[in-house]
Amino acid sequence: MALKIPPLLLMLLFMLLAWLLAPLLPDAVWVLLLQRQFSLLLALIGVTVCGAGVIRFRLLGTTMNPVNLAVTSRLVTDGIYRFSRNPMYLGFLLLLVAWSLYLQSFLVLLVPPAFVLCMNHFQICLEEQALVARFGDVYVDYRQRVRRWL
Repeated sequence: MALKIPPLLLMLLFMLLAWLLAPLLPDAVWVLLLQRQFSLLLALIGVTVCGAGVIRFRLLGTTMNPVNLAVTSRLVTDGIYRFSRNPMYLGFLLLLVAWSLYLQSFLVLLVPPAFVLCMNHFQICLEEQALVARFGDVYVDYRQRVRRWL
């Protein structure tokens, strides 16, 4: 699975998993004041964070293909990348949390942490190995200054 499934598709699969899990424990639900509105706000923040990462990559003319790391041409460390090494994945996580809140099921709250574990193990660690091999100490220094998620 490592580097075989594009992260966007993986996030969509986790969203489907959340949707399938939601009705399994119908009594384990909650309703909070303005919960749906908060979900929408969180989703908008997720899209914005992800979009900022995409735009930065586009402006600098580097690839966003996380499946083929050999074509990485540039290390992006400015813009939103000053705050997160993986803003696109952070945006996906925020969308997944928003979806989980929208579904109003306690069982679904297990899905976002599972997504983080999956991304860390099958995607980000391998990306980081490739970036160290490609950019050496420059990436190691960046990795020490900027957190993986936030």
